[in-house]
Amino acid sequence: MFDIKFLKFGAVGIIGVGIDFLVTWFCKEKIGLNKYLSNALGFSFAVINNFLLNRYWTFGTDTQPLAEQFLKFVLIAIAGLGINSLLLFLMLRFLKLNFYLSKLLVIGLVFFWNFSMNYLFTFQ
Repeated sequence: MFDIKFLKFGAVGIIGVGIDFLVTWFCKEKIGLNKYLSNALGFSFAVINNFLLNRYWTFGTDTQPLAEQFLKFVLIAIAGLGINSLLLFLMLRFLKLNFYLSKLLVIGLVFFWNFSMNYLFTFQ
């Protein structure tokens, strides 16, 4: 059961990455917002999408109260955003990597945090 959930969580994550990148790019390049604010907005849109897909498809836990489960998911996502932003800052500042390459690498790293915490805490 763990393997299929991990794969489904990954598939949802790929969709979330698309949403995250699209919103981040739009906010940064088209609206002209700060890159860190744009990053947070992209992340936030992806979180809402990912919660719904993971609740109903990946984990099939629609019997738990929606608000309570969403709060857990959001708290984990906020912690993930903190990790995401810190790692993004460090990669940009010290490794001097491209913004979008750094963002992609950070998303990959934070994926493991998100899956583990949601598997153990939110959707158990």
